[in-house]
Amino acid sequence: MKQQKAAIYIRVSTDAQLEEGYSIEAQKEMLAAYCVSKKLKPIEYYIDGGYTGSNIDRPELQRLIADVKNGLVGYVLVYKLDRLSRSQKDTLYLIEDVFNPHNVDFISLNESMDTSTPLGRLMLGILSAFAQLERENIRERTRMGMRERVKAGLWPGGGRVPFGYDYDRDKGILVPNKDAETVKRIYDLYLEGYSTAKIARMVGLKYEKLAQQILTRKSNAGYIIYNGEEYRGRHEPIISPDTYQRAAAAMANRSRSRMTDSQYLLTGLLRCGRCDAKMRYQKWGGAGCKIVCYSQDKSKPHLVRDENCGNARLWAEELENAVLGDLFSFSLRPSDDTAAPKQNILSLLTRQHEETARKIKRLYHLYAAAEDDLLLGSIEELQKQLEALQVQITQEQERQAGVQKIEDTRKTLTTLRESWDYMTMQERRQIVRSCVDRVVITDGVAEVYYRL
Repeated sequence: MKQQKAAIYIRVSTDAQLEEGYSIEAQKEMLAAYCVSKKLKPIEYYIDGGYTGSNIDRPELQRLIADVKNGLVGYVLVYKLDRLSRSQKDTLYLIEDVFNPHNVDFISLNESMDTSTPLGRLMLGILSAFAQLERENIRERTRMGMRERVKAGLWPGGGRVPFGYDYDRDKGILVPNKDAETVKRIYDLYLEGYSTAKIARMVGLKYEKLAQQILTRKSNAGYIIYNGEEYRGRHEPIISPDTYQRAAAAMANRSRSRMTDSQYLLTGLLRCGRCDAKMRYQKWGGAGCKIVCYSQDKSKPHLVRDENCGNARLWAEELENAVLGDLFSFSLRPSDDTAAPKQNILSLLTRQHEETARKIKRLYHLYAAAEDDLLLGSIEELQKQLEALQVQITQEQERQAGVQKIEDTRKTLTTLRESWDYMTMQERRQIVRSCVDRVVITDGVAEVYYRL
């Protein structure tokens, strides 16, 4: 086994070498005497002379860190915390991320800190709390400074730079780059009526989603969005505000059209039971549509889960009829006849909770008068019972709410078959989506998962 040593770390800055109490010899003398009194041996010195404490880029400190990680050190001793580092962040890093994980006790004579004792660990906790407070203050100051930058029209910096721009750090603004022409073309193509999937393929983007993100990014029109607020940026716009507004309006209209004019009942609900990819309607000549796994379709490569997926294809009409048949029959299924008796259980739990709370209140009054420790024990036991009863009450309320939701939906579906023929496609889709979570298709077999 490696023999662990007591590592004495000493640092003096150029200006402090001759100050009484901070010289190398003075620190060595006091720290060595402490090691002798505590029978800590062997001792090895790590001395950084003429180095600042503002960072940990010091040769002897780095040697100490290496020895700690190699299991050669059992104790680290310093005369004063700022000898280790003048940065609270670096001090906590060394103690919490270097010394503690390797079971090394840290001792600072001046602050009487010894992490092998409860008091020393308490001081470390206080130090950590103040460091956390300072980090939060820094974040708040950073946010305030960022907001002022944005108000002045400067890019906030950090994160990703929008496609079509580079970031000029000296000026603090975005600058259009060679991809700016691609951004312009994406807007032009979208306004001409092309879909985002088609546009992505035409301009060479990997994902359709990238085209959607570019179209919704108002920085392209010269604005900066920060924390939900809009500011006029100093950067050069790639497109005009009018072009951006026209594209936004077109996107909203297409979204509404997809919901209103779609002729497919189960769009967005279909999943492949083989590879878990989404499934879609695909026209099959003049015979109608089939349901096809996107892994077999290849029109959207980012939706492919298994290139070798061999899930069977179903005729869409047959699948819709099967799902509707299951939906229509839902109201005919036997209901949960245990709901009524469980209502009595909720009443019983509520009464028990109220009675326990009254007992606790009475015991508190008795304790205030007598201060009997036995009463405190009884109060703690009743508090545990009260908490357990509250958990049971919450669970029973959630169960009954679920039962009620099923019954309400069952009542709605009772007349669904009669009213179905008079609904628009949009109304039908809304009804189905409100009841069905997904339809999983595996080799010709469909499983319907309800939202109930």
